[in-house]
Parts: sequence; structure tokens; C-alpha cells
Amino acid sequence: MHIHIGASRTGKAIKITGSRSLTLRNILHVANHVKGMDVIGIIDCHSPEVIQELKELKQEGSLKELEEGGLSIDGLTLIPGAEIEINDEHCKGPIHVLVYMPSLAAMENLSLWLSSRMKNIHLSSQRMYGSALDLQHFVKNSGGLFIPAHIFTPFKSLYGKGVGSSLTEVLDPSMIDGVELGLSSNTEMASRLEELSSFTFLTNSDAHSLEKIAREYQMLSLKEPTFKEFSMALQGENGREIIANYGLNPYLGKYYNSVCETCLEVFLPNSDSCNKCGSKKFVKGVNDRIKELQGTKTSKVNRPPYIHQIPLEFIPGLGPKSLVKLREAIGTDMDIIHSSTEDQLKEIVKPAIVEQILSARNGDLSVQIGGGGTYGKVIVNHPSKNKK
Repeated sequence: MHIHIGASRTGKAIKITGSRSLTLRNILHVANHVKGMDVIGIIDCHSPEVIQELKELKQEGSLKELEEGGLSIDGLTLIPGAEIEINDEHCKGPIHVLVYMPSLAAMENLSLWLSSRMKNIHLSSQRMYGSALDLQHFVKNSGGLFIPAHIFTPFKSLYGKGVGSSLTEVLDPSMIDGVELGLSSNTEMASRLEELSSFTFLTNSDAHSLEKIAREYQMLSLKEPTFKEFSMALQGENGREIIANYGLNPYLGKYYNSVCETCLEVFLPNSDSCNKCGSKKFVKGVNDRIKELQGTKTSKVNRPPYIHQIPLEFIPGLGPKSLVKLREAIGTDMDIIHSSTEDQLKEIVKPAIVEQILSARNGDLSVQIGGGGTYGKVIVNHPSKNKK
């Protein structure tokens, strides 16, 4: 539900830090036929060129607007969204939020509303000049969904630097439909904050390249793959719900540990300077930030299971050519990661890689912890002492 568009159909940049191969049509194909997704959210649909391309797909007959919201393309449901940066007078730092709209018309209205409040409506994740509450009211009055993005990330997030201690400093909780955990946290960590007890947790990939699609996602119980049903699942209404969150082991995220800005050495809690180089500047990790925020009470809500998933690109020794062969022989990444047999895998890749894929499935791989913008990584042949 958090996929960026790197370039428009005319080649213009949309998400500047995104891969240029992240075009709308490439995303639709890879999400559906390579990754095995049923419902996705593209969060740069506010860009006028993206809106125009979606309209063209509709005119061609390949895109259909669903009665209960969402866009159906080749059996895949696309929920159009936008990532927006807010930084009003109540913010201590910029905050990214995700907004989803039920229809092309609603997204076009959002784009028009934002165009007078942004310097460049064509680009992704741009700052909105106005209050966070104004944005919340507009979204909810338009039938949309409002979800703070990667809420613990050190940069441009709700708890990273956006607020001192509570989301109520900036946002109205009654107009929040869920929160996105980000790659460096999981359900257990986020549940340490009592004020999050009323919100559904989302695990999304924040994909800046095609390969990153579906490294995190959620399994939903829906009657039909529509915007309305997705909205009901966020509220847990009438049996619609999130069945499970699939996400990275937080150790693999880019910001789990606090690290020195200069040499990337782990910056120990309560230290005044780096033990290695003496620098006093550091990037505060998600784990340490959550420890700062948590009180004596924790959320006691019964949450869906959080299943640690290691994407295939994290598997040591599994190169692009072997990955293509696996997909051709077995199917989507979901098939390979979760249901392929040992015999199927052995026909295509080396025994050592087979062992890594199966160990990843069972939670038996150790990982080196990430921080300061550097991903963690899988450590080969070291069984994990902490299965999750």
C-alpha cells in the first residue's frame, strides 16, 4: 500500500529518489504477476501526469472503476493514494502522511486542492503549506483515508521528529484510520505506546524500486478487493480485518540502531559522544526512540500476528538470474517465499540458497542490525537465537 512512481509515462521524475523503472504500468505488472499482490496502493497518484495516465487506461478499457471504490486492472485492485509532507506551526519537524482516495474524481479533487498549497504538485512527498488538521478535514470530508507514514523513522515521521511525545500535538486522532509502522519496527515494538492502542497497524514496503514491492504487506479478510472493504478492514467492521502483518525483522531496517553520523558506529544510549571517533552527532534509532516514548502502560490490544519475512533480494547468493529462474519455474515471490517445496527449489538453485530460503521461512536466520540509513543484512550459516 506504499508504492512510489519514479517516472511518468513521458519520462518526467515524480519520486526523485525512486527508480525510473517505477512507471505506473511496470508497477501494475510486477505487483500482480511477479510479487503476487491482490490490492496495492500507489501513493503518487496526485501527480497530474499519473491521473492522466489512469484516465487513458480507463478510456482504453483496461481500467475499471469499482462501485465500492478502487480501480480494477487485470484482476489487481489499485487504491490511488498520495504521500504528503506536513510541517505546520505545531510540528517539531516534517511528518509524512499517506492519503488514499476511493476514485479518480476524488483523487483529482485532492490534487487540485493541494496544487495551491504545494510548490510542485507533479512531484512526490512534497510539503503542503497549511495545517495538518486542514488536510485531515479535507480528506475525511472527501471520503478518504488518512494514515501517518513510517511513524518511527528518524526523518520526516510522526514520532521521529514530528512531535515531542504525542501525536495529539499535531493531529486529530479521530481522523486517523491507521498507522504505518515502517521497516525498523514491528507490532511488539509499536504496542509499547499506549496511545496507539486504537489504531490498526499497517506494514507497507515504501517501494522506491520494483524489487522492493511487497517486502512488507498485510493479509486482509475482505468480501471484495475494494476501497470500501479496505476501509472496513482498517476499522475491523463486520468481519473485515487484517489477518496478519508480514514485515522485515526490524533488525533489517535502515534505522533500528542509533548510530554515529560520522562513522556509523553504534551510538550507545546515554552516551555524550561516539566511542570510536568522538563525534557528538548521531542518528537516533527507532528502538531507542520508542524506549523514550513508552510509558508505564502498553497497548493491550489483541493484534494480528506479525510474521517476519525476508525478501528474496536479502537472501545471500541469490542473484538476479537465479531469481528470474525461480519465478519462471515456481511463480510469484509469495509462492517462492511461503509455499515452495525443498525439491522445487533444489531443481533451480544451489543447496546453500535452498537452505537460506527455507531457514528464512522458519525464522532461523541471524541478521546484522541496521542503522543510520544502512540496511541490516542476513548473516549466512548462523542460526538465529531469537525466532520470531
